[in-house]
Amino acid sequence: MPLEDTATPVLRLRRGCPLWPPWARATRTGQLGGQERDPRLAAPSALLLTYLANFIAERVEVASPLNAWKRVVEGLALLDLGVSPYSGAIFHETPLIIYLFHFLIEYAELVFMITDVLTAVALYLAIQDFNKVVFKKQKLLIELDKYAPDVAELIQTPMEMHYIPLKVALFYLLNPYTVMSCVAKSTCAINNSVIAFFILATIKGSAFLSAVFLALATYQSLYPLTLFAPALLYLLQRQFIPIKLKSKSFWLYTMQYASLYLCSLVVIICLSFFLLNSWDFIPSVYGFILSVPDLTPNIGLFWYFFAEMFEHFSLFFVCVFQINVFFYTIPLAIKLKEHPIFFMFVQLAIISIFKSYPTVGDIALYMAFLPVWSHLYRFLRNIFILSCVLIFCSFLFPVLWHLWIYAGSANSNFYYAITLTFNIGQVSRVNEAALWAGCRTGDSAKRG
Repeated sequence: MPLEDTATPVLRLRRGCPLWPPWARATRTGQLGGQERDPRLAAPSALLLTYLANFIAERVEVASPLNAWKRVVEGLALLDLGVSPYSGAIFHETPLIIYLFHFLIEYAELVFMITDVLTAVALYLAIQDFNKVVFKKQKLLIELDKYAPDVAELIQTPMEMHYIPLKVALFYLLNPYTVMSCVAKSTCAINNSVIAFFILATIKGSAFLSAVFLALATYQSLYPLTLFAPALLYLLQRQFIPIKLKSKSFWLYTMQYASLYLCSLVVIICLSFFLLNSWDFIPSVYGFILSVPDLTPNIGLFWYFFAEMFEHFSLFFVCVFQINVFFYTIPLAIKLKEHPIFFMFVQLAIISIFKSYPTVGDIALYMAFLPVWSHLYRFLRNIFILSCVLIFCSFLFPVLWHLWIYAGSANSNFYYAITLTFNIGQVSRVNEAALWAGCRTGDSAKRG
């Protein structure tokens, strides 16, 4: 039988051959007369969908060495064999994740879909509650005549605020980055869900749940540690505690929240130890995140620098690059202490740009918050250009990857150039849409 007849449809697609074999084409065109249609006719479409899902799961923009599903499957295989999943250099997820999927592996697709829905619901409820607080504060300032006369257009109406939570939820659920992460079964979706519930607990004013979810988020990917500052500032505002270094109530509440956070983190780490009866996960997860040993290309800034760098300089620059994520926290806390949720949005964007192994799933989370400040878009000068930059870069990622890896007509500089452009677009968008425009809702909008 010819090769075209025996090869699977996926192989024929890769070889550039027709997808349908002769018997299938004959059946589709009615050449087999009244014979019953072969049930194998449904196979090509199913295989095509499977091929597309596998293609997305293999994309370096969607899955990283930390959250790739194939690495989770590898860890589960080792666990079933009675071998520590951290004994090799493949698995770098946390113990709670691997034990979660140890029981839910047959429902993995459903787990990721439910996780994304829960994230959207948490964001909806969080922004709904946040808008209530903003409306009350805005109404009070209007009654006290605290706003300057020329900033009336910056004041949000109840009708505008009513649809913002729904826009935020839809921005997350319908974002192509979110969809791709769900199809690829990237565990980044679980990280996003934990952070979303942390934001919800913080806005609701529950210090205990906020500390617990922040500890879970830190346990998962380390970088959410920087969200401690905006959460603390918001909780202090809800308790009407003045943010002054000489205030005893300020330091007392800070110590209480920090104690809840540290105790929750210790409990989670100890639970991981009892599950594995080993501390191997600490260097395999957190050591891997901080030392960046895997230089697989991604949409981040680390891989190209350290691939080209001399070995004896790598430790110094790893420290510099990692400090970069945490460096902005204190200056932003000073500048945006009156706007902690806005501070949290900026910090999420910084994490998604400067972390060691970023994916598009990280970007989807902070992009979901853009509708919250949609009333300020009229003041932005380059929003259309920057949006086009991000869209075109997203399409060019697989193109330049193909030219580099498969066609051999490009090199790593091409792929890193588009990565650098993508991140510059993100930084510029956050800087303009957030830092510049967001401050207009604060001190500059008030009298005096």
